[in-house]
Amino acid sequence: MKTYTHGVPVIFFINLFSLLAPAASEKPGGSIHFMNGNYDGHPMLYFSQGDVQDLRLKAKSTHRHIADNIWDAGQVMLSNPKEYLPPWDPKRFSARWNEIYGNNLGVLSMFCVLFPERTDALEFAMDYMARMASQPSWLVKDAAWDEVPLAHSLVSFATAYDFLYNHLNKTQQERYLEVISDVSQYMYEKSFSRGWGFQYLHNHQPTNCVALLTGSLVLLNQGFLQEAYLWAKQVIFILEKSMVLLKDIKDGSLNEGVAYGSYTTRSLFQYMFLVQRHFNISHFNHPWIKQHFAFYYRTVHPGFQRTVAIADSNYNWFYGPESQLVFLDTYVMRNGSGNWLAEQVRKNRIQRGPGAPAKAQRWCTLHTEFLWYDSSLTPVPPTDHRLPTLHYFEDWGVVTYGGALPAGVNHPFLSFKSGKLGGRAIYDIVHEKKYSQWIKGWTNFNAGHEHPDQNSFTFVPNGVPFITEALYGPKYTFLNNALMFSPATSETCYKHWEGQVTEACNSKWLKYKNGISADCRGQVIAALEQSGVVFIRGEAVHAYSPSLKLKSSQRNLLLLEPQLLLLVDQIQLEEGSPLEKMSAFFHNTDVAFEETSKDGVNGAYVQQKDGQYTMLWMDDKGKSEKASVAFKAYPRGYSYNGTHYVNVTTTLRYPVTRTAYIFFGPSVEIQSFSIRGDLDRIDVFLSTSENTYTVYLLTGETSVKPLFAMVLTNHQKIVFDKASAIRDVSVQEARDYVNVVEENLQHAKPVFQQLEKQILARVLNTDNFRKTAEHLLRQSDKRKTAEAIEKLFSVSLQQNKAKKAKKGKGDNLKVSNSLPNIFAQIELTEKRERQKLLQLKHDETSDEKSGNLREIFDFVDNSYVKQEQGTNKNVKHGYVKPGTTVRSTAQSLSASYTRVFLILNIATFFFLLALQLIRFQKAPSLHAQRFLYAVLLLDSFVLLCLYSSCSQAQC
Repeated sequence: MKTYTHGVPVIFFINLFSLLAPAASEKPGGSIHFMNGNYDGHPMLYFSQGDVQDLRLKAKSTHRHIADNIWDAGQVMLSNPKEYLPPWDPKRFSARWNEIYGNNLGVLSMFCVLFPERTDALEFAMDYMARMASQPSWLVKDAAWDEVPLAHSLVSFATAYDFLYNHLNKTQQERYLEVISDVSQYMYEKSFSRGWGFQYLHNHQPTNCVALLTGSLVLLNQGFLQEAYLWAKQVIFILEKSMVLLKDIKDGSLNEGVAYGSYTTRSLFQYMFLVQRHFNISHFNHPWIKQHFAFYYRTVHPGFQRTVAIADSNYNWFYGPESQLVFLDTYVMRNGSGNWLAEQVRKNRIQRGPGAPAKAQRWCTLHTEFLWYDSSLTPVPPTDHRLPTLHYFEDWGVVTYGGALPAGVNHPFLSFKSGKLGGRAIYDIVHEKKYSQWIKGWTNFNAGHEHPDQNSFTFVPNGVPFITEALYGPKYTFLNNALMFSPATSETCYKHWEGQVTEACNSKWLKYKNGISADCRGQVIAALEQSGVVFIRGEAVHAYSPSLKLKSSQRNLLLLEPQLLLLVDQIQLEEGSPLEKMSAFFHNTDVAFEETSKDGVNGAYVQQKDGQYTMLWMDDKGKSEKASVAFKAYPRGYSYNGTHYVNVTTTLRYPVTRTAYIFFGPSVEIQSFSIRGDLDRIDVFLSTSENTYTVYLLTGETSVKPLFAMVLTNHQKIVFDKASAIRDVSVQEARDYVNVVEENLQHAKPVFQQLEKQILARVLNTDNFRKTAEHLLRQSDKRKTAEAIEKLFSVSLQQNKAKKAKKGKGDNLKVSNSLPNIFAQIELTEKRERQKLLQLKHDETSDEKSGNLREIFDFVDNSYVKQEQGTNKNVKHGYVKPGTTVRSTAQSLSASYTRVFLILNIATFFFLLALQLIRFQKAPSLHAQRFLYAVLLLDSFVLLCLYSSCSQAQC
């Protein structure tokens, strides 16, 4: 009989584990402490007053390398006040792009926190904030439609207000809070009409939303729950959609490229931190963020100074990336690699000249870098450091080789781009109509910063830029190391020549929303490495107009040696194609090309410090046309003067034409170069002073051998098999995606309810009670507000009488559950404000557009959903059926009953357990013991159900 009694403790521990396990998983995300509304004044955004002394100690020890940069930034500003202080004159303030004022205020306020002995810095900060607060608007006069510079000012001004609150006098506290409130309200209203409110995974969205969230948190701490709830809920609603959509991006990339990607993550990581700290919403197990380190590690050139410059870009990163890297290490990876890469970037960063950080952006992430840095994570490079590695970003459509190598001879970097417009995830969402509750085609995305660059490449042998991107410039095909064709068959940017369909002639932004442009795509066919030789093939036929009658636009790259690259373009025409010529372009933004030739083969070279970097070319008939070498100056309004380029034009033949190019560094001496081919294959013969290469490229659709290419060199055969071809796989839509966002929205509600109770508890039975209630509901409907306040006030008086009758027994009396819930009124006001703004937008736009906007912005709040038995009846295709309002008092009553039943059931369980162990341990009846086991199991099931119900009701 002992065999049966041994199971009783097992049941007990299973139930105990079931009770404790969910609680253990509720606080992921590293060391970010969930505040749960328990604030002790300011600061509170990123740290509390009790953390300040620890931060100052870290500034002198473990974090000193970052604190030194903060110190240097403060010193520069203090020594040049005329240059760095915002002007008092509103005309000067708004005359140009002014994000510099907001960007510098964040690091200045952090300087004051870490170095309190510098009273001159505090005075400087007070002057700085006074000047900003005096401005009638933080917008730029000539770009009043763009809230981005305003967002930079708001996020930093609100952060400085939080950091330096205890140094502000009463007048400043009230005045600056009013400024934050006014600007945040403006941002909230604009979030319903501007693109950043509904264009997901675009840098403007997190930038503006985090500014609004920061403003809302400051007002939340000041007790302005109504406004804070309006704004915070809108931000969470917008960015939680982005977090769902990011799950479709499996490679950790961002379609806007590394530079603008750093702009996006600057704010996106702030959002992740703030919602974890203040609302217990965690994204640190998100599949995208787990892969995001590769976006920095695999894209940086040897020497850690430049990066892949795909899409609108500077030479590396707009913001950070040290802050983003330490964030990833501290809260996601925890292996030291993020700290290591941040250290390499910090050590090797260019201070002056091309690649140096912009004056307006160089310091703006220092305060978050300091706050997020975990000194316990010893900087450790990834295991493949110092080994050139091939990496394929399958969503982005980008291949890189040699990322994050130290600078040196034979340390190459190679990149290739051929992907879908917007990246695979966005393109498929649009074309497969996924997430239909939210997404209405390209309206919800912005690919404007991308370039017409399918089948483009870069080559950086020895860490020296040889073939580069043309950076942030006009959206022309010829500025992207890609192909153009002649004669043109439609209206084009350049007479007689036609580029890719996304080319934009009269705009700084890529053409992507309508027509054939919206379907633009390239494809990486293969990306392979064997014995140190790299092979990449891409197809870009769908990036060109069908009227050109191109059957194939194929580009093959073979990195034969670290300083020797072979590129072969194959153009296959359909019958009746009007095309006669193709032009290939190759750029270097730093150094001019000069013409050269060798044994009748034309070429060009750039002269670098360590020697000549040369290219030669020849078509499959042995012809080598002379190229044009030129400089393209960019129009006014771009940050860069222009780019140097080589233009090689080849005459096309039906049905197939090939042109081969070789690129080599100063350590390689070319002795011979020839090419021949037929319809299905092309052979390239190449010899250097040290090696000979015979390259067989199988380019036909029906080749006999299942190979992409074969390389013979020095008695070695290297084969690239078609079995390793890349297959395009569509990602499935996230399940129940609407409810995922709704669940995270509900995380904010308990914090506001907690703060409401704390505020009312502090003034209960005092003369300030009515004034405080009016303050909490100052934006609500006047009639309903008055009713709520009268009810609150009457309950307060009743509790005051009860307290006197009990003669001190209620000394610790808190707000009773019988108090009407102000939060219900706040929620009704939020819903009314949302509907009002949607109606306003409806009146300003056409019926069709406003209908789309209503579907984009409107959402169902679970507090307004009628709960039926279970959830399956209410959930259908990711949509929750709206129902009647559930009053907060009824929720509270239900939670109370659930709590009582849970306590009674726990007592019953322990009683039955004791009964089994004491009375039935030696019972002669096996049936009696089995009966008791059944009762215990049933009670365990009831206990789990009650616990689940209690967790959902937050009882």
